[in-house]
Amino acid sequence: MQSARKDIQPFRRKLLASAVAAGLMQVAGASLAQGPQLEEVLVTASAREQSVQDIPYNISAMQGSEIDAQQITDQADLLRAISGVSVVDRGYRNSGTVNSIIIRGLNVDSSLNGDISLNAVPTVSTYVDNTPLFANFVLRDIERVEVLRGPQGTLYGSGSLGGTVRYITRKPNPDEFEGQLTGGYSQTDGSEGDNTDLFGMVNIPFGSAAALRVSGGRIDNDGVIDYVNAYQLNEFGEPMVDAGNGNCVSPRDASNDQLLNNGACYRNAEDADDVEIEYAKAALAWDITDRLSVRGSYHHQEDEVGARRATTLGDNNQPEGSPLYQNYGDHESGQVLLEPSSREVDLMSLDVEWDLGFATLTSNSSWYDHEGVGDSDNGGLWVSGGEEAPEASRDWITAFGYSGWPRPAQRAERGYEDDTFVQELRLISNESVAGFDWLIGGFYMDQDTTVFQNSWNPGMNAFNEACRATGSAVCDNFWPRFYSGLTERDFEYRRDVQFEELAVYGDLTYNFSETFRATVGARWFDNETVNDTIMGFPLVEGWTSPEVPQSTDDDSDILLKLNVSWDMNDVAMLYGTVSEGYRRGGANAIPSLDNGDPFGEPNADAIRTYDKDTVTNYEVGIKGRLDNLSYTVSAFYVDWQDPQLNATSDWYGFFLAANGDEASTQGIEVELDGYLGDSFHYHLGYTYVKAELEADFISPQSGSVIAPEGSTLPGTPENVFSASVDNTWTLGSDWSLVARASAYYQSEAENYINQSSVINETFDSFWLLGASMSLVSGNWDVTLYGKNLGNDEGVTGSFTSGYWSYDTGVFENWYGNGNRQMIVQPRTIGLSANYRF
Repeated sequence: MQSARKDIQPFRRKLLASAVAAGLMQVAGASLAQGPQLEEVLVTASAREQSVQDIPYNISAMQGSEIDAQQITDQADLLRAISGVSVVDRGYRNSGTVNSIIIRGLNVDSSLNGDISLNAVPTVSTYVDNTPLFANFVLRDIERVEVLRGPQGTLYGSGSLGGTVRYITRKPNPDEFEGQLTGGYSQTDGSEGDNTDLFGMVNIPFGSAAALRVSGGRIDNDGVIDYVNAYQLNEFGEPMVDAGNGNCVSPRDASNDQLLNNGACYRNAEDADDVEIEYAKAALAWDITDRLSVRGSYHHQEDEVGARRATTLGDNNQPEGSPLYQNYGDHESGQVLLEPSSREVDLMSLDVEWDLGFATLTSNSSWYDHEGVGDSDNGGLWVSGGEEAPEASRDWITAFGYSGWPRPAQRAERGYEDDTFVQELRLISNESVAGFDWLIGGFYMDQDTTVFQNSWNPGMNAFNEACRATGSAVCDNFWPRFYSGLTERDFEYRRDVQFEELAVYGDLTYNFSETFRATVGARWFDNETVNDTIMGFPLVEGWTSPEVPQSTDDDSDILLKLNVSWDMNDVAMLYGTVSEGYRRGGANAIPSLDNGDPFGEPNADAIRTYDKDTVTNYEVGIKGRLDNLSYTVSAFYVDWQDPQLNATSDWYGFFLAANGDEASTQGIEVELDGYLGDSFHYHLGYTYVKAELEADFISPQSGSVIAPEGSTLPGTPENVFSASVDNTWTLGSDWSLVARASAYYQSEAENYINQSSVINETFDSFWLLGASMSLVSGNWDVTLYGKNLGNDEGVTGSFTSGYWSYDTGVFENWYGNGNRQMIVQPRTIGLSANYRF
């Protein structure tokens, strides 16, 4: 216990220093209280409409008008503009697959995750209006975005360990007819093409009590990444055969000699990571009476992405001077297969609000269907390893008897389907009675998810048939030559999960006085998970996948929250919170080697289920508002028990989640928003986070150490700084000029929880700078803008060299490089025009 106190003491001193600094800032701010007043920002994060400054915990909000002004349309740009949030930016290709938001450092997963939907749900929950859904919709026609820092387990339930992000859309307006037309054009460094962005919206009132709001648009971006040694493929996705003299033929048209002895044809697929997004939204609202209103809405989005926005380091491991040698430069990828993806999401919701006088009853019903699929080039995984990275040595081409194949190609197709129904009811008091305010709610979720992977060897059948026909010595180490009826699919995986949750929650606030209040909250939940999984190696027709026993898990518990707040004066509040959050457990359907299953795992019982993980958050803060300045300063310590790690089983690579022992995060968050003078507006944010394991993370299957105590949690920089400034000049009665600038900085971050692992990489710190100039006149505005003006790569995730491509050789006939560095969008210069009517 003595050592634990020593660890916490410096943190407590930081808390005290922060509180004192905030108090001094308040006094200094009072002396500068001149200039325009800040607009009050109203939010509904607490289920009541309140000013951000009146909510007694750390919350930020960005208005839709500011999102539009900063030319923000995607989640990564948005969250970097809000202090205290970090995000693994994998580009549009993975933007809808895995929620990569990290708040207060609560993350243990590798930053290379993202190609497949994970077993464990994210540590930050996201909502589209009242629906718990991560879909990364295009940020158009948004009223505001609210970011709640710290666990929100009592009100927002599972997955809100680190916090909650709420995307609030604009509602139909029965008061007036209005519309908007937006067009944008931009060019990105490294691209030979351009980007276009079109959007339209119309709001149509029906009488004085109903309205219809419809919007839609299209984003069409040419890519920036060149796949410089990509295979030329026929219509079946098989590598073309180099027939000599510059001729390329389909393997289905090649001779046996060509199939056995000739290599592949290559091409430079320029700007391969192109993006096409089409989206639409419709909402109908009707105020049936003064007390009863109903709103129905529908969201739809389709994404088509041509490849991964990632670069490759080094060369393709061929001798310099060889005609196949490639030394990869900026914006170049070493994959031999393109990595496209597509997805589609539909969301329908019905919201009813009924004022009962003493309280307001709300009902939120929603259903969504979210599905997607993407290809990955797994060639680098099959041939990785070498003397400097023996733990990553595999050379699966030789190990599995495929040696001699002159055009090796390994394509992994991964996809997901998520079909979910959600019903939530809330009853919220309208006024205090005997000093009490209260809220009670019920939540129900019925979710069916499917996750699948198929791995293919395109072109292998043609080579195999040539081996069978000729018996050539080239085929001596190619074991499939003994078999007919190959499928080219060497791996299949499918996970079907049914999840059902029922929860009851409530908040009770007692106002001891007009300036001092306390809130207690609780949430009871009960959930059940049923997991059915198949996995096999169906390379030869007639081989069947092994049966995997169904796994189930159920859990129930109660979460608690205590919050106190004191209005020190009319413009400043001091608050403290102790809150709990959780992330649901679940089942991993894993076959057992102990039962004689040839594809079973040793000690499978130890990994067949995983427990919920929980956090306890201790937080103090001060927030205040003056005429020209608002501020929030908070300090926190989060104790994380049984953290869930998304991983794979030791032998056959079943996807699973496993629990560790303990981790913690602690830090300070500062946010300032204000004016200097009459027109110069600024917003500043700074976050310090120290996040690490408090005990060894032990594999429940093998007992080995996955990561040692003291390891830094991945994806989280210690220091994050964000800033934006803008100034408005009046040019005449109808004209004004608005200049804006923004900056984002994050310090070093880790790729994996074990810093000594070959999977880990330490990412450099980086800055992202932006600026714009807008000319505004009446209903028109035209904006010239630039993003990432310093053209920084801003790497936040990678498939590391040591694990994916180290020391590969010509003997494998694979002339690529599998490492990938996920980069932010390079420097982009654009022009946008808006017309509102």
